[in-house]
Amino acid sequence: MARMYRDEDVDMGVLAGRRIGIVGYGNQGQAQALNLRDSGFVPLVGNRDDAYASRAAADGFAVRPIAEVAEAADIILFLIPDEVQPQVYQEQIRPHLRPGDVLCFASGYNIYYRAIVPPEGVRTIMVAPRMIGRAVRNLYQQQLGFPCLVAGENDPDGGAMRIALALAKAIGATRFGAFESSFREETVIDLFAEQMLWPGIVKLCLLYFEKLVANGCDPEIVTTELHLSGEFVEIAKAMITHGFFGQLKLHSQTSQYGQLSRADRMAPPELLAQVDRAIDEVVSGRFHTEWVREQQAGKPKMRELWQQALEHPLAKSEAKLQALREIVARPCEDRSQ
Repeated sequence: MARMYRDEDVDMGVLAGRRIGIVGYGNQGQAQALNLRDSGFVPLVGNRDDAYASRAAADGFAVRPIAEVAEAADIILFLIPDEVQPQVYQEQIRPHLRPGDVLCFASGYNIYYRAIVPPEGVRTIMVAPRMIGRAVRNLYQQQLGFPCLVAGENDPDGGAMRIALALAKAIGATRFGAFESSFREETVIDLFAEQMLWPGIVKLCLLYFEKLVANGCDPEIVTTELHLSGEFVEIAKAMITHGFFGQLKLHSQTSQYGQLSRADRMAPPELLAQVDRAIDEVVSGRFHTEWVREQQAGKPKMRELWQQALEHPLAKSEAKLQALREIVARPCEDRSQ
């Protein structure tokens, strides 16, 4: 089992005298900046002049240009989206890095694929909450924690890991547990979920909708049963409290038998071959290369895919049930707090 660190295992004293900078005041940036401040640190906030900068100012931070924060801070939490990080890094952060500085990522993506290569002498760490930003903040305020992955790149003396763990504690993660990981592991796990698990779920949901409607079922009733009822959320919550298989006991025995006896049908050999293909594309970097080319071309395929998704009958059925969706959304939001 991966080593896990709790509050009592971590000394935040390693952050004493360090100037911490937050680059990007989006969902994670806001949550981590506020948690750091409540833990006794006053981070510098760097953001371009947009709505996120206004949000940071409203939260009491003096917002500075990104390059200015990179110059002033010796620990930089780089919390802008992966796809824009390389350009911002090269133009506004790299020129201001000095030996002994620490560059912290919330994702392993750009380090693993070497889209960003920090200079010699700069410690590279990862503090990756496995939780959306809003929940990172809300759980902290409730004196609760959340799982987090931490890593130090090229860290022979363990100094980088100590700083990563101190930051994880300062944002509240070690109340639950921070797992020692790596940039590679975080990237592969994250992308494989996005390219195998969730696409598989999406396709099965669409097939569920299409087959039931083709067999005479009302589209809006199928849509409600599929996800608007909120049953997906309740099943996911039950997995947390009862276990992946343990939650099955909360279903009828008819349901238990149906799920367990038919599961293998959903993984024929041709599907398993696609699973192998998906993991190979992630590990080898072929997906990264494809995504970089897509961005350079102006994202034409992405626009096409979105158009196809929004034209699916399920999307049209959802539109008819907009009022119901708004009613269901509020409890879902409450549950994530």
